[in-house]
Amino acid sequence: MSENDNRDPVEKASAEPVAVEPEASAVEPEAPEPPVAESPSASEPVAAEAAPAVPASAEPDAAPAAEKPAAEAEAPPAASAPQEEAPAAPPARRVETDEEKAARRKAALEAREAAKAAAAQAAAEAAKAGTEGRAAAKSAEAGEPAADEPPPKPPSPNQPRLDRVVRLLRELVAEDAVEEAYINEANDHLPTLSLKNESWPQAARLFREHPELACAYLRNVSGVDYETYMEVVYYPLNMDARQSYCVKVKTDRESPSVASVTPVWQTANWNEREIYDLLGIDFPGHPDLRRIMMSDDWVGHPLRKDYVPLDPEV
Repeated sequence: MSENDNRDPVEKASAEPVAVEPEASAVEPEAPEPPVAESPSASEPVAAEAAPAVPASAEPDAAPAAEKPAAEAEAPPAASAPQEEAPAAPPARRVETDEEKAARRKAALEAREAAKAAAAQAAAEAAKAGTEGRAAAKSAEAGEPAADEPPPKPPSPNQPRLDRVVRLLRELVAEDAVEEAYINEANDHLPTLSLKNESWPQAARLFREHPELACAYLRNVSGVDYETYMEVVYYPLNMDARQSYCVKVKTDRESPSVASVTPVWQTANWNEREIYDLLGIDFPGHPDLRRIMMSDDWVGHPLRKDYVPLDPEV
């Protein structure tokens, strides 16, 4: 045994050369430490408890599972989308019958005529109210007018003429011959009278033959349908003095009739025929009362408010 063999085994082991393994050229980087969540401060409430840790082996499958609901949320199924309702087909238009067309045209005509009649009646009432107001002011006790009240209108220059003809009619025809008398200021202060139907023939002769009136010319005659009654309006004229009057005579609507004044004024001949033709008012005493505009076989009177044409399209 050599000298070296007598050494202590420990020393012998330390004296033996030890093979050193070469160091790896690339050192594995250490995995970064996960960030440490800061502890919430006392002023900020804790939103939720920490979720349990997910095993590393489950992470690859969790990502697709999370993406799928997100994709489903972004694109809802086509079955759940509300379908647009198709527009309903328009209802078929009902064909209007001839009777309905006639009724509609009749209603429109009656509305227009009623509006015209109402406007004329309002104008006449306004003129009448002005005359009555002046008469009431004359009969009222004398006193100072209020500061905010306008002064009364002066009387019409034709008021004396109206008063005179009313007095003549009551004295020479009948006490109740005059139903109404007023000055129509809108028509150049025209003296206007409404006479009883039965008094009209005698009153017409008075207008023509009395020397103070001397209305030898009848310048116009017209008829009006007021729906509840009819009226014939005459305009006798004194051509020498250039003085005119307006005389209104009312008649029943169911069987309208006013005595003819053609024997008094020849100019009433064709005017009365026209009124008879278009409104159906009879004029007893007319020498040749027949239609003048419509044909002899025409049915009805076109200017009456209740007239229904045979052909609504005409």
